[in-house]
Amino acid sequence: MDETTAYRAGFRTQDEEVQNVQLDVEGVFPDWLRGDLVGNGPGQFEAGETQLRHWFDPFAMLRRFRIEDGTVTYANRFVQSEDYEYATSEGGVRTPFPGTPPDRAVWTRLGQVLGGTFPDNPVIGVQRFGDEFAAVTESPTALLFDPDTLETTGRKDLTAGLDSDLTLAHVHYDHDAEMFYNLGVSYGRETVYTLYRRPAAGGSPTPLTKLRFDEAPYIHSFGLTEQYAVVTVNAFGLDTSTLLRGAFTRESFLDAFQPLDTPTRFVVLDRETGAHETTVTAPPAFVYHHANAFERDGEIVVDLVAFADDRAVTGLTLSNLRSADPDLPVGDLCRYRLSLSSGEATRELLYEGPVEFPVVNYRRVRGRPHRYVYLAATDGGSSLPTALVKVDVDTDTVRQWREQGTYPGEPLFVAPPDATGEDDGVLLSIVLEPDADRSTLVCLDATTLDELGRADLPHRLPYGFHGQFYGPASPRRSMA
Repeated sequence: MDETTAYRAGFRTQDEEVQNVQLDVEGVFPDWLRGDLVGNGPGQFEAGETQLRHWFDPFAMLRRFRIEDGTVTYANRFVQSEDYEYATSEGGVRTPFPGTPPDRAVWTRLGQVLGGTFPDNPVIGVQRFGDEFAAVTESPTALLFDPDTLETTGRKDLTAGLDSDLTLAHVHYDHDAEMFYNLGVSYGRETVYTLYRRPAAGGSPTPLTKLRFDEAPYIHSFGLTEQYAVVTVNAFGLDTSTLLRGAFTRESFLDAFQPLDTPTRFVVLDRETGAHETTVTAPPAFVYHHANAFERDGEIVVDLVAFADDRAVTGLTLSNLRSADPDLPVGDLCRYRLSLSSGEATRELLYEGPVEFPVVNYRRVRGRPHRYVYLAATDGGSSLPTALVKVDVDTDTVRQWREQGTYPGEPLFVAPPDATGEDDGVLLSIVLEPDADRSTLVCLDATTLDELGRADLPHRLPYGFHGQFYGPASPRRSMA
């Protein structure tokens, strides 16, 4: 395979589904590491003869690694969403995808736009509600699945009890209070984001406050400190007239995405009452993912990956990602310091990108000062990450794991039950190996980034998005 474009294998359909295959292990997965790594991401990049256009469009495929006593058992399965079933039976796109319009009659498309129809293809991540496991995306609907078989078992309305059209895929979990925090979103004459909390075991949400905007800013995730929710309002969003016109012109979310001529706004809210503390502005930037946020000396510190412009969204077309010379957006790991008294923000570069998928020891440091951030980093000329890095934000030192010709995914941190230090644990990453036409689960020492063990899959997985590790030491959530 041409090493210069081997990353294209990460954007190619995998039709094969397997159940409970025990993988050969090279090296060691620690004896204390027990539980399920459940990941989510693209599986199929076509709907019949229609080529899907954007990286967020492909149909969701779950992948599960059950780790116990040093053994690894693997399964993968497509999520049986209505979008996937329509594509399978009718050979087309059912609802308006981020980059691909539906293959439907114009009056059907118009009804979808006026009725606020959203895709139910849950390709972004996974959540757990008590004993229920669900695949999620930015949608009103989560698709429930059996963690043993990965079979789709039902649907869950995430907007029940909320005056919202949809909810974000990235939620926060307070392990002490056993409570989820998230944002609901409504589009109309104004855009409304609703901060709410929900018991981790399930149950009804409690709306805390509403943020109203004349424009339609896009928010992908937010920060949560011990006292505040920090809602990062991007300086980029949607031209709603383009979305309405799209029923006739077949323009999509991708076509409607644009700069909003606003600064980046950090809206600081009391996480218990929803009361507005302050809004801090900064020069325009685009943010998908936060590493962590915490309070210190009259300010809030927010570490996140920041992009310069709207190419963070518009640059993720599949045609660009598959090209021999992709023009990719560059995200840097940055630290924002938000003054609670002056309303001013300062920005510091912690690690120059391209980087994404920032991860911390979530259970230990969420909402509190942290020292280490783990990321997937990309060198020039590739559409996919080529290394995993560990950034010590106190000393500005960096460790790196890299293997020639491979593309590691999100580095998921898992701590042992008796962990003593912030970086005491392992990183789990699903690594694409195009030359071998397979993927591999790699286990790294989170302190040194030395490889401890690996387990080769029976096939290649398309490059995934987000996952969670569920086990005795991390029964709920292991990253934001």
